[in-house]
Amino acid sequence: MASRPGLLTEWPWQRLGNFKYVVIAPWVVKGFQPMLEALWKGKKGKEAWSEVEVVYLLIFPLLLLRMLHNQVWISLSRFQTARATHLIVDRSLDFEQIDRERTWDDQIIFNGILFYIGYMYIPSVKNLPMWRTDGAVMMALLHMGPIEFLYYWFHRALHHHFLYSRYHSHHHSSIVTEPITSVIHPFAEHIVYFSLFLSPILSTIFTGTCSFLAIVAYIGYIDFMNNMGHCNFEMIPNWLFRAFPPLKYLMYTPSFHSLHHTQFRTNYSLFMPFYDYIYNTMDKSSDGLYERSVKGNEETPDVVHLTHPTTLQSIYYLRVGFASLAAKPYDFNWYMLLMWPLAWVSMVLTWFYGSSFTVERNKLGKLKMQTWAIPRYNFQYRISRERKAINEFVEKSILEADRKGVKVLSLGLLNQAKELNGSGELFLQKYPTLKLKLVDGTSLAAAVVLNSIPPETKQVLFKGQLSKVARAAAQQLCKRGVQVFVTHKHELCELESYMSGNTGTHLSLLGESICQVWLIGEGLEDSEQRQAPKGTHFIPFSQFPPKKVRKDCLYYRTPAMKIPKTLENMHSCENWLPRRVMSAWRVAGIVHALEGWDEHECGETVLDMEKMWSAALHHGFQLQLPKY
Repeated sequence: MASRPGLLTEWPWQRLGNFKYVVIAPWVVKGFQPMLEALWKGKKGKEAWSEVEVVYLLIFPLLLLRMLHNQVWISLSRFQTARATHLIVDRSLDFEQIDRERTWDDQIIFNGILFYIGYMYIPSVKNLPMWRTDGAVMMALLHMGPIEFLYYWFHRALHHHFLYSRYHSHHHSSIVTEPITSVIHPFAEHIVYFSLFLSPILSTIFTGTCSFLAIVAYIGYIDFMNNMGHCNFEMIPNWLFRAFPPLKYLMYTPSFHSLHHTQFRTNYSLFMPFYDYIYNTMDKSSDGLYERSVKGNEETPDVVHLTHPTTLQSIYYLRVGFASLAAKPYDFNWYMLLMWPLAWVSMVLTWFYGSSFTVERNKLGKLKMQTWAIPRYNFQYRISRERKAINEFVEKSILEADRKGVKVLSLGLLNQAKELNGSGELFLQKYPTLKLKLVDGTSLAAAVVLNSIPPETKQVLFKGQLSKVARAAAQQLCKRGVQVFVTHKHELCELESYMSGNTGTHLSLLGESICQVWLIGEGLEDSEQRQAPKGTHFIPFSQFPPKKVRKDCLYYRTPAMKIPKTLENMHSCENWLPRRVMSAWRVAGIVHALEGWDEHECGETVLDMEKMWSAALHHGFQLQLPKY
């Protein structure tokens, strides 16, 4: 919202939220009405299609195509800026901006309604030819001349205090731009922009030179240039300007427009910078910033967290997916079923992708962090014949990180599974001279579990599949004198083998005691949860959250910590965790690097839990008792 919102700031359907799409539904349905009526009358095939107004029917698919075009730019921009190779503005992007820009499709809805109205009230539109060169040339000339000129002066006017505070400040709230920042304006601004861009189209319509493809091409050009100018990475090669020097006056670059968002009173032009040259408003550092950005700089992270997508739908919740979904904890929604075919296609594509890819880039003080994802899903990790290929992915990522000079690599989710690589031990045996430190995060995950247990607890019950975290937590609980119960003999034997001294005396099979605190892992059955007494605390030690079966019990989230406010560029949620909360396994890698510890935490090695816990708190990470 602008600092002092003016008239027509809100969009007409703003209060409808996600139901805003109903405003365009009647127009879309009307396009199919003639065919439905023809079918009702018994007409078939070509006879039924002859009743359809093709141009009207094509408006809706073109709106969807524009949304897809924008989404491709969003994903491309986030993928490139996460790698930081040709990054322009290196500042933090936060959740506030993501929330502000989630309405980027409002302008497409608005344009669509006006296109439908124009079709209904301008008779000549119904008989548009597919292509006319003279009309396309007229559109191009009108855009290069009056449209660019009028936009330049309107844009400068928007930076006057009166209009800026009431309207344009909303757009400039985003210093670090994303492609969709280009269309985040108050409703009143969009009315003016649409009127400007509609002028070349109306001119060709009223002169009888308009064509359907020319309109599509002009709108596509506007979307392309808008997205490109706000993508925050330089993508225009300098050989292009060397081959045709006048091009620098006819086409802006992402770095050129980025300066407008950081300096505010320079580089006002729409897509063609020559008016900034004419009126002496071009930023003097434009050429220098372009040269630095296009040259690029390979960033070496200090810490890499190696993760992977979980379910097929989780691909949308990655930072490179849908921006608004990535800013929410992962949860299955019914509308995800509509996108299942696309999710399946993405799974097939990632199956053939040869390496991990960067999905996120963060910073804590001087510490630089990246998150890399293995292109495999949960179900693939459980296929025995896939394990060799997955281990090769993990191994390749470790060696790449080591070559780049990464200090710590933490293994997330199933990348550290015992049956896969022995919690990373396989790679230490294979590459004993690794410079980076491999961390599976067991010590901090176990510490989070221990500190989540309610005070004064005297006994706990372990349920589900035991893991390295469970064994570490059980050993520490026994040292504290807490009675630890298990339900199977083989679990008792497994835990006893890890106990030292007389701590095993606090470990036993569940008898008559009723535990109010359950520490749970993978494989916990619904029927087992129903056996728990009312008010039981379910505290997971697993990587994945338990299924919530009971309404009369307290469910904790998987081991995680709230991150310090100084951790930058956090604008997406980690899987099912809430905003600015990070899994303990990921935090462990960060703390390991911050402390400069020169040891691995893999295989059966568990670091000093108290030491790890104190270090995490010292660096600003906090325990959040997340019950849901």
